[in-house]
Amino acid sequence: MNLKALQQLQEADRSFHLHPFTNHQEMHAQGTHVIVSGEGCFLTDATGRRLLDGLAGLWCVNVGYGRKEIVDAVQAQMTRLPYYCSFFNTTNEPAIRLAERLATLAPGRVHHALFSNSGSEANETALKIIRAWHKLRGKSGQTKILSRSFSYHGVTLATASLTGLPNCTGPFDLPLPGFIQVPAPHPYGANSPLDLAAYSQWCIEETARIIEREGPETIAALFVEPVQGAGGVIVPPAGYLMALRQLCREHHILFVADEVITGFGRLGAWFASGLWELDPDLITLAKGITSGYLPLGATLVSDEIAQDVIRSGYFSHGFTYSGHPAAAAAALANLDLLEREHLIERVRGDIGPYFQRKLREFAGHPAVSEVRGYGLIGALELLPRSGKPGLDPANPLGAKAARLAREEGVIIRGIRDLIAMSPPFIVTTDELDQLFAALRRTLERLWQ
Repeated sequence: MNLKALQQLQEADRSFHLHPFTNHQEMHAQGTHVIVSGEGCFLTDATGRRLLDGLAGLWCVNVGYGRKEIVDAVQAQMTRLPYYCSFFNTTNEPAIRLAERLATLAPGRVHHALFSNSGSEANETALKIIRAWHKLRGKSGQTKILSRSFSYHGVTLATASLTGLPNCTGPFDLPLPGFIQVPAPHPYGANSPLDLAAYSQWCIEETARIIEREGPETIAALFVEPVQGAGGVIVPPAGYLMALRQLCREHHILFVADEVITGFGRLGAWFASGLWELDPDLITLAKGITSGYLPLGATLVSDEIAQDVIRSGYFSHGFTYSGHPAAAAAALANLDLLEREHLIERVRGDIGPYFQRKLREFAGHPAVSEVRGYGLIGALELLPRSGKPGLDPANPLGAKAARLAREEGVIIRGIRDLIAMSPPFIVTTDELDQLFAALRRTLERLWQ
């Protein structure tokens, strides 16, 4: 793209486009970064610069860019039937096939799917199903919802209320009443002197105290990301999630696994719920279900809850695009690729372990205070030269490091004072070497 065309695009973007999760003044002062194409693990921007995508879009382009199999499946479906709804006692074949496919892949008792367009909508759907189910059981007062600090569950009024990140709640005067935070197993972020094991035990005990304080008979569900992504790649210590799950069982509180990031192989298993034997009552999905090729979310519901909802009669929830045939076709083609190319097994036994070894080489680096990761996702907590007391919330290191990394030829995510990575499953060892070499140069520049 020539310079004049790029400048015209940037001006139109400045004039007419509101971006999500963006400081618009800062972005437009620099000029919007326009991406024009993608192939494999690489993106090309409007200046012709090639960048290694170390974040897989937004934790989602698991099979990489330019996969003709998905494009062809979508094109064929668009030619045959570009759209029809799942209202009015009807639907389409790809939506049925996808629901069936998810039932065969999902762990435990969750065999019924309701489709939406995003992770936010998948969690919003879960919230409404939960309220409806408790009401059907004569428990209309059981409406409170638990989630954890550092959690991210979406941006609707309700799902933002679930989210435990102040930048997602404060500007909108959220959370709404009835949404209650319990602590996440993140002693570093909480500035706790306890080690991970001790702090995690305290989190379980504190969660139990909060349940007793609120009254377990008033609490409908607990929402849990098995690995907390946007909160900073917070990996649960051994035994913590099982203890949390048992706490919910003891108090008859539904357990919702938000697998928008962890679903479809990021941790080396189809679902983290199966990996850690969580037996959730509901699972929420998006992102990797289509590898981001088209918008699609799904809420998987246990047989017991689904049957009660079905028997209750008319179900008044859903979206115009629930079970969109082209999105479902993209998901089916994406799942075929994951299976045919054994990409999840590759994450588990090959490229995931290599990624973790390279990531943990930064342990002890003077600019890194903590390393976290699992499978093909990881994070580095950053430090200024003055150490942790010198961190400044008004000038976070994460965003600065992400800008420097882009100058070094790789895309990562800056979150508070950390950087996060989650490359596509097709990434090679040479490409990971390129990613981590660029990160080393980034940290050197960060300290200049």
